[in-house]
Amino acid sequence: MQKHTTVLLHEAIEGLNLNAGDTVIDATLGLGGHTEMLADVVGKTGTVLAFDLDQNAINAAKKRLSDKKTTIHYVHGNFRDMDMYAKELQITQIHGILFDLGWNATQLESGRGFSFMRDEPLVMTLQDTPEEDAVTAETIVNTWSEQDLVDIIRTIGEEQFAKRIVQAIVRERTQERIKTSGQLAQIVHDAVPVFYRNRKTHPATKTFQALRIVVNNELSTLTTALEKSIALLSQKGRIAVITFHSLEDGLVKRLFKQQVQAGTIALVNKKPLTPTKEEITSNPRARSAKLRIIEKL
Repeated sequence: MQKHTTVLLHEAIEGLNLNAGDTVIDATLGLGGHTEMLADVVGKTGTVLAFDLDQNAINAAKKRLSDKKTTIHYVHGNFRDMDMYAKELQITQIHGILFDLGWNATQLESGRGFSFMRDEPLVMTLQDTPEEDAVTAETIVNTWSEQDLVDIIRTIGEEQFAKRIVQAIVRERTQERIKTSGQLAQIVHDAVPVFYRNRKTHPATKTFQALRIVVNNELSTLTTALEKSIALLSQKGRIAVITFHSLEDGLVKRLFKQQVQAGTIALVNKKPLTPTKEEITSNPRARSAKLRIIEKL
């Protein structure tokens, strides 16, 4: 299993300004890196509500945090439904909410086709067991129109060679169905110019990223979750959001700006916090991370 390094860990926890006995939501449990520190801060009289769509991640986090005295509620569900779960648990005072939207490195080993370095079924759902009628990456690359594919790979993936990549996908799928991540990665690799293949970043990175975001409806889910988070927060409560993708960060920035103008929140930091040079050196995936923190008025 790959080691997962949590980015901007201390800055996010400190930014929430929590106290012993507080109740906090970790919207993105993963393997429990943030949850562990949140539990330490709120202590044995505090409560943590932790969400993840992947039961395997929850199981790993439970094992990691088994010695914590804090009350930790593990929720196998989507963070956009946090209001419903909080109500079920009769949690009414929430002092902090944390979103770490970064990629959990261990998901690359999930067998669901997230990695262009593996040859796995092209699924890409964050849920460990997708619903029967779920749209998968395989559905998208084999059945969506050429123009729709160009739109998502260019707009959401921010891929400059989207048209070339999609033309290659369409050519290939007329010959045989594209079923695996390995197939798709090879198609993208062969479609882009030679100079683009030889960069540090794999040429299929942005295409895979776009598909994952669309399959999991990540942008609209994030919008809903942030709006609910602000409504759920107690006065002076804080939200910290760590993004790794410019579209996500732009969405967070705009939504927070609207809420500031409406007088419901204040920005704790006018500009987002970014990783130190040392953190980027030790963990290159941290280079695109941005941390935004707000406080409810």
